[in-house]
Amino acid sequence: MRLEGRTILITGAATGIGRATALAMADAGAGVVINHLAQEDLALALLDEITLRGGRAWTIGADVSNAQEVSQMMKHLANTCPAIDTLVHNAGIIQEKPFLDTTEADWDRMLAIDLKSAFLMARAVLPGMLAKGRGNLINIASDLGIIGRAHFAPYCSAKAGVIGLTKSLALEFAPHIRVNAIAPGPVATAMLSPESMSAQTLALELDIPQRRFAHPNEIASTAVFLASELSGFYTGQVLGPNGGSVMP
Repeated sequence: MRLEGRTILITGAATGIGRATALAMADAGAGVVINHLAQEDLALALLDEITLRGGRAWTIGADVSNAQEVSQMMKHLANTCPAIDTLVHNAGIIQEKPFLDTTEADWDRMLAIDLKSAFLMARAVLPGMLAKGRGNLINIASDLGIIGRAHFAPYCSAKAGVIGLTKSLALEFAPHIRVNAIAPGPVATAMLSPESMSAQTLALELDIPQRRFAHPNEIASTAVFLASELSGFYTGQVLGPNGGSVMP
C-alpha cells in the first residue's frame, strides 16, 4: 500500500485518528497536509515527527465548517504544496446529551462541524481532482451513524448524513473519483474518555464482540488502504473497523 507521489489532506489531523492517519500516510510515502483548528503546537509537533521519519508535510489552520476559511485554506495550499490527490475528512466533535435537553444551538453546532464540513471540503477539493481526472475522498463517519444511540441524536444524525453524502458523491463522480467512508466503532481517543463520556456510555462501547476500544492506528490503516490502488474497485462503500459493533 505505497502512496509515493500522492498529496493527502487530512482535516482534524493534530490529534486522535487524524494524527494516526497522517503518520500512516506519510510512512506509506505520501505528502501530508495537516489541517487543524487552534492546535498549532500539536500540528507543528506532528510535522516535525513526519519530517524526522523522512516524510513530507505541511500544516494549515482552518475551521472546516466555515466556507470562507475553507476557501482561504485551499488558496494557500495551491501556492505551497502539490495538488491534493486524496482528502481524508476526519474533523468532528461528539456530545452526549438527552434529546429533550438538546438545544437548537447544540444541533446546529454538531451538524455544522460533523456534516456541513464534509460538504464544504468535498466541494473544495473536487474541482481540482476533476481537472486531473482522478481523486479520492475518504470520510470518517461512525458506527453510530448506522445503529444510532440514545443521548447522541445530533451526532448520529450528522454521521448518518456523512454516509449518505459519501454514497451520493460516489455515484455522481464515478468512475474517476472514488468516494468512501470509514465508520469506526469505539476508538481510544480523547473523544471517548471518562472526561467526555458517561460511565454508562463507556460500558456500552465495550459491550461489543472484541471487548476493547480500537487503537487509532487500526482506523488509520483502513484509510491507507482506501487511499491506495489496492482499493481501486471500492467506491460508495462504508468500511467498518468496529470490533463487531455493526455486522451488516
